[in-house]
Amino acid sequence: MTSVTAHDYAWIRSSPFFRYALETGYTLTLVRGVAPGEVLRVMEAEPQGMCTGVDALIEQQEELFDATDYSYESFLAGAFTVPGVGGDWTLVLHFDGGVAMQPRFLEALSAGGCAVVHSSNGGKPIHLFHWYEDGELRTAFEWPTARDGGTPDALNSVMREVGFDLSDDEGDTGVRVDTKAAVLALAERLTGVRVTEELLQDAEYQLGHVPEEPAEEWTGLVIDITDAQGERFYKEVTREEVEAAMTRARAEAADPIVIRRPSSPAP
Repeated sequence: MTSVTAHDYAWIRSSPFFRYALETGYTLTLVRGVAPGEVLRVMEAEPQGMCTGVDALIEQQEELFDATDYSYESFLAGAFTVPGVGGDWTLVLHFDGGVAMQPRFLEALSAGGCAVVHSSNGGKPIHLFHWYEDGELRTAFEWPTARDGGTPDALNSVMREVGFDLSDDEGDTGVRVDTKAAVLALAERLTGVRVTEELLQDAEYQLGHVPEEPAEEWTGLVIDITDAQGERFYKEVTREEVEAAMTRARAEAADPIVIRRPSSPAP
């Protein structure tokens, strides 16, 4: 495990690439022992050839944005191999507006291994970190003091070492740590992969187009309303009930409109 800290990633604040990543929304995933092509296959990505350097990846992503009217429901992922702790890792980078890597992909990719992910949703201050081992989410957080996962406290000592303040004291400690830089340092502690601007600029990316996620089939809905007086209305409605009500409404709307005139006044 390296001794890297947030200070070693101070470069991200002067990097045009990383500025673009934060403005657009990005996901950077490191997967141990799975080749780039297999990672893209698990992500259900359609092969799109190769490109050299992150600038070319961004250019192709911008072309996809133009073609889809800047929809972030699908995106282009670039993957390449990099050495790290325990052998080769695949680095996957995509500018996805915050769609991020689906949990089912991470569970599959980390089975028997490890996957570490950090992301930003672009334009809004939501920055996430996820660590998977053996197909299970071990530690995840948006704020370092509010962690979840199967072992939410397993990384606490390492998180402190890279620069995170894990105290619950809301007072001003006088210490200012770049939490995004600390997240990159934490990822390196777990993977042994040093992410640099040069690494991303010089890499040969294997590309894949990740399509829009299919809409989930819904089975019902819940109405839960509390009014200003504290009175609560709660009702669960099945899909069958909703569809029956819609059928009745359509039938009533199709009925002819009958206008009844008032009776003539008595003589």
